[in-house]
Amino acid sequence: MASGTVTAAIALESLKTTDLDPNLAKFLDLLEPIEAVELQTVRNRGEAQVRAAKFPTRRDEDWRVTDLSLLKNTTFQQAKAVTLNETETEIFALPETATSRLVFVNGHYASEQSCASGLPDGVFVGNFATLAAEKKEAIAQYLGQQRDNLDVFAALNDAALQDLAIVSVPKNTVVEQPIQLLFVGCVTEEATAMQSRCLVIAETGSQVNLVEYYGAIAQGSTDPDTHCYFNNALTEVWVQANARVNHIRVQREAGGAIHIGNTAIAQAQDSHYQLTEVNFGAKLSRHSVNLVQNGPQTETVLKGLTMVGAEQLSDTHTAVYLQHPHGIVDQLHKCIIDGAARSVFNGKVNVPQKAQMTNAAQLNRNLLLSPKAKVDTKPELQITADNVKCAHGATVSQLEAEEIFYLRSRGLNEYDARHLLIDAFAAEILDTVAIAHLRDALTGCVACRTVD
Repeated sequence: MASGTVTAAIALESLKTTDLDPNLAKFLDLLEPIEAVELQTVRNRGEAQVRAAKFPTRRDEDWRVTDLSLLKNTTFQQAKAVTLNETETEIFALPETATSRLVFVNGHYASEQSCASGLPDGVFVGNFATLAAEKKEAIAQYLGQQRDNLDVFAALNDAALQDLAIVSVPKNTVVEQPIQLLFVGCVTEEATAMQSRCLVIAETGSQVNLVEYYGAIAQGSTDPDTHCYFNNALTEVWVQANARVNHIRVQREAGGAIHIGNTAIAQAQDSHYQLTEVNFGAKLSRHSVNLVQNGPQTETVLKGLTMVGAEQLSDTHTAVYLQHPHGIVDQLHKCIIDGAARSVFNGKVNVPQKAQMTNAAQLNRNLLLSPKAKVDTKPELQITADNVKCAHGATVSQLEAEEIFYLRSRGLNEYDARHLLIDAFAAEILDTVAIAHLRDALTGCVACRTVD
């Protein structure tokens, strides 16, 4: 045996005998064989990263206030494919996307509910299996390339990769109709695990509006003591030069669910990317956004709204890395926390010396509705460039008694007065949603939440 072969054999044996964290091993045990050979490299790389990693704990700075005991102490089964009818999913389906929608149920592609017939020529919206054979290898090259600063759950998604939602918009193509990627969890009595995956490629000069939607179908789905499942989501977005992507991400998982999501974005020169994320669901949720500006005169807009109650915990981590001059970052994240819920916001904007003339603003505003509600906020600017305009801040407040008194003096009862103030607080984010039915539905979600 050649020496190189011996070295490789020892390395492989070392990989197998590494002290694999049992809390990660239980997810690797759920892995199923894959048919698409083009994805095997991504899976192998992800599995190797998971085997070398440790399950996050509160001793890790990034997870300091996010307790993963629920995920750690639950035994999961692999979620199975389920066939649903249109009536069961119509609550999530947007009329504006009737001919531009992909549906995944329990992480499995639901072709009978998906339709992409209303899109311009050259635009591909589908799953990996329906991709033309000659394009599969090229698409696979995009996967797993934005791994810097992502957590171990992104690697776990790689390791379990079976299929994915793909949106590919060719050069100089404008897609007027919004595209919806709908991921539905069909909840059962046993705890299940699913891995959701999206890939978005907006080529040079193109424009696209995208809705990424996570929901659940279950009787009494808001009950936090039932319907436990784990959705580990990963989305990769490539915004090429002079392209525009408007991305809306809605998380309305069941009340007992665990949702951990990673979104990685790479922006090229003169591109524009806007993310509006809304988090209402899940008992435990975390969304990490990592964005890199890879060219000058790049514009990034991040808007977020989190509304939690009871004993929910919702964690949002964002990191924006500027690499060139004349970059723009505009970020506003709002949280409404009720009951004994807890919200976490950690936002980082990194402005190195080479990112001169940067204009960056970051603000986190929090509204506490209960004495037991908690918030942890950490806006963060890391600046070494000397010719920039940057600002950041955070506020934590309660409903103002004077404002409620003023509204009551105009004829409203206290319940309506409090709701009006809460709705106005959320509206600053929800008004950025350009799709009418989605904006109205989300506004209704805010309004229907009881305020004691």
